[in-house]
Amino acid sequence: MRTVMLASALFFLAGGAALADRPVTDAERARLVEAVAAEGCSGGKMEFDTSSSQGAKFEVDDAICADGKKYDLDFDQAFKLLKKKLEN
Repeated sequence: MRTVMLASALFFLAGGAALADRPVTDAERARLVEAVAAEGCSGGKMEFDTSSSQGAKFEVDDAICADGKKYDLDFDQAFKLLKKKLEN
């Protein structure tokens, strides 16, 4: 019985984590491309993260910026930059 309960708990936790991020919509993508470009960057993997402790936000991973380096960018729901972190 304990094993079944543990397996059920792990299933629900894994499912909840999978629902934390979602792909961006076409309209959101267009706005994000503009916001990323305004930071002197382009490209990257875009998603909407609802599990952040700071509230829901847009994430752009591995954007290439004007200095030729990769950055992770976070934007709020108004597409204003929250964080720009250099990737190692």
